Amino acid sequence: MEEQIRIRHPRSGEVLGVVESMLGANKMRVRCQDDKMRLCRIPGKFRKSVWIKEGDIVLTEPWSIQGDEKGDIVFRYTQTQVAWLKRKNILTMNL
Repeated sequence: MEEQIRIRHPRSGEVLGVVESMLGANKMRVRCQDDKMRLCRIPGKFRKSVWIKEGDIVLTEPWSIQGDEKGDIVFRYTQTQVAWLKRKNILTMNL
């Protein structure tokens, strides 16, 4: 019997992206799936519990103001989860 995997899917208003560069002060440049580069920050509740590095696939939530330029990182995917997202054609970016 195949084990069922639960993976966080993008909800309305959330976009998948790849971390391009670390800028310091919990900020990073993310290339999103909607072909926009956003300056994203790690919110306070994730700061110590989630460790993000360049090349990671993350789920971002664009801000309501300056949403094309800035956003928050909501979730980081592991390599197994990224493989599943690619297999299901949810992640369609060229990495």
